[in-house]
Amino acid sequence: MDTLRRGIFVWIIALSVISIAASCFPAGAQKDKKPTSPPLPLLTRTTQRHESYRFAYGGTVTIAGAPAGSVTIEGWPRSEVDVSADVELHASTTEDLDRLAPLNGFVVDQDSNHLRVITTGTHDRAFMKRAAKNFPKALMGLPWRIDYRIKVPLSTDLDVNSGLGSVRLSGIEGILRLNAIESNADLSLTGGDASIIVQRGTVNIDIPIRSWRGLGARVQLASGTLNVALLPGFNSDIDADVLRLGEVKNFYPNLEPRYRNSITAHSIKARAGSGGAMLSFTVGDGLIQIKQIGSQ
Repeated sequence: MDTLRRGIFVWIIALSVISIAASCFPAGAQKDKKPTSPPLPLLTRTTQRHESYRFAYGGTVTIAGAPAGSVTIEGWPRSEVDVSADVELHASTTEDLDRLAPLNGFVVDQDSNHLRVITTGTHDRAFMKRAAKNFPKALMGLPWRIDYRIKVPLSTDLDVNSGLGSVRLSGIEGILRLNAIESNADLSLTGGDASIIVQRGTVNIDIPIRSWRGLGARVQLASGTLNVALLPGFNSDIDADVLRLGEVKNFYPNLEPRYRNSITAHSIKARAGSGGAMLSFTVGDGLIQIKQIGSQ
């Protein structure tokens, strides 16, 4: 019996030694692994496009921006739309860049009073199914961007959708619809009917006139900082609200409450000068600052 017990004990010790050895020297270490080569550095190719289109005052321009890239829009006194774009592609080889170039870009669709600048590319599954059914999956997620610079007639309605990137807008007094995912937006606005929605980032709004010419503006920022700069002697009714975390800071000297106790750390219902069009500013989490143009 003692011999049997001794044999079982030795067998258990042997199994323990084998187990410890296996944990210290994993199976993968016992075999020669093939070294993994580092990924090739990405090449960059930037191409420029410039096109112009006759376009009457009072029409609508729609811009469907790229997933990444800036959008700059300026009003000018011509009856035409001028589109310039820098298209930046990245890939491991020149052959891959050649395959991406015809797909990642934009098309322009125009009728009598509506012009559409539409970004096309590997981000759009429906487009890829039509344009390149058997396109290599390895190329689908490569980074790329388009930076747009667009000039439109002064009295133009705008519908802008932007991804990740800066937005700059000035000289427009038509209907404005702007949606952006993440942006540092610099907007110089003087009138019209404006609706601006940004998910994350910083929005700077300058109003370089003394009275808003139009119905008003609604600016919504889910998370970030919203800076509003007004001329001295500006006339308007202003609502500013931080819905969750953050505060509203007022540095504009001539802002008076419209109701009793309507100026607090999280909400302002105020009147500038003699009042006028309603300007509404809302931030979910973050900061709203109202100040005078030219002040720090």
